[in-house]
Amino acid sequence: MDINPLVIIAIGLSVAMAGAWVIQRTTGLSGWIDTIWSLAVGAGGIAAAIFADGNTSRRIMVLMFVALWSLRLASHIGARTRGAKEDPRYAKFIEEWGDSAPWRLFVFLQVQAIAAFVLVLAVYLAAANGENLLRTLDFIAIGVGFIALGGEAASDAQLARFRKSPGARTGVCELGLWRYSRHPNYFFEWLFWCCLPLFALSGSIWSWLSLLAPAMMYWLLVHVSGIPPLEDYMLRTRGARFRAQQQRVNAFFPGPRRKPSSIPRGDAP
Repeated sequence: MDINPLVIIAIGLSVAMAGAWVIQRTTGLSGWIDTIWSLAVGAGGIAAAIFADGNTSRRIMVLMFVALWSLRLASHIGARTRGAKEDPRYAKFIEEWGDSAPWRLFVFLQVQAIAAFVLVLAVYLAAANGENLLRTLDFIAIGVGFIALGGEAASDAQLARFRKSPGARTGVCELGLWRYSRHPNYFFEWLFWCCLPLFALSGSIWSWLSLLAPAMMYWLLVHVSGIPPLEDYMLRTRGARFRAQQQRVNAFFPGPRRKPSSIPRGDAP
C-alpha cells in the first residue's frame, strides 16, 4: 500500500526535531533547534512541492521560494549560534521548567514539528494548485515573497551590525527597519508565509487551509514564543531604555514612530 507523502514528511519532521533535542542537550545551545527547524521545514517543503501534482511552473516557483527561505534563515541562525550563549527565550523556558526541563523540551520540540507540518502543508497546497502560473494573485505572491525575504535579511543584517557597536550591551537597536518595528525580522518572517496562500488559493475548498500558515505564525511570533519571552528578556537587561523604545516603536507591524503622549493607556507589546 502506498503511503501518503505528507505522512512521510510529518514523520521526518518529528524525527528532525527529536534530533534537535539531542543536539541541544549535548551542546547546551538552543540556537541549533531553530537552525534544524528551518532546514526541516525547507526540506519538507521541497519534498511537498515535488510530490504535489499542480502546475509544473507553479511547483518550481514555490520550491524555489521555500528553499531560499530555508537556506537563508538556517545559515543566519547557525552562524549566530556558533560560539554564542544560550538563546534567552529557550533559557527562560528551561529555567521555568526546572528539573522537568529535558522531557518538557522534547515535547515542546514535537509541538514545533506539528507547527512545521502546518507550514509544509501550505507549501503543498500552493504547489498542488493546477492553475497556470502568473495569475494576478501569483504576481502579488511573488512580490510579497521577495519583499519578505529581503526585509528579513536586511533587518537581520542591521541587528548584527548593531550588536558589534560599543553600546550594544546596554542599548536597544533602532537602525534602519528597527526604527519602525521592535521586531521587523519577525514581521517579515510572518509576511513570507502570507505569500503561500496567494499561490495556493483556487477553486478548491482545500486551498483555504493554506491560510493556517500565516495565522499560526502570527500567533506564535506575537503571542507565544517570539515577542513575549524576548521582550521580557529585554526589559530585564535593558530596563528603562527598552521601555522607552516600547513607547516610541510599534511591536510588530512597521509604522510611524510615536511620541509617548500619543500612546493609549494600556498599550502592550
